[in-house]
Amino acid sequence: MTNLTDDQLKELLLNAKTVAIVGASNKPERASNGIMKFLMKNGYTCVPVNPIEKEVLGVPTVDSLDELDFEPDIVDVFRQSAFAAEVVREAAGKNAKFIWLQEGVESEEAKKIAAYANIPYVEDKCIFKEFLRLGIAR
Repeated sequence: MTNLTDDQLKELLLNAKTVAIVGASNKPERASNGIMKFLMKNGYTCVPVNPIEKEVLGVPTVDSLDELDFEPDIVDVFRQSAFAAEVVREAAGKNAKFIWLQEGVESEEAKKIAAYANIPYVEDKCIFKEFLRLGIAR
């Protein structure tokens, strides 16, 4: 499910309500910070996942996806490619509905895990840029 059409992508993004931001940062210059802010402004409930931070943008963090007490609609990954498979495995364990690996994050193993779990998967793309390209900012 990596070859999503624009219509499928729009539907997944517009129907989502919760986003787990893996690798969220308090540093304003980090992409994860700006994208979390964008998603929150567009009505998404975001949960930052980062064992080092206590909170990001005023939202308490969790150390890992395993600590979530809900099934995330989107898991947006800002970790290095080497950690992608582990994150996707955790996302599948939480019944995530959609997995998004940000620009520069790619993993054949992660892609296979998502495919096996039948979870729509995007890698090496910026979710913010895709919102703009698709004209779907809420």
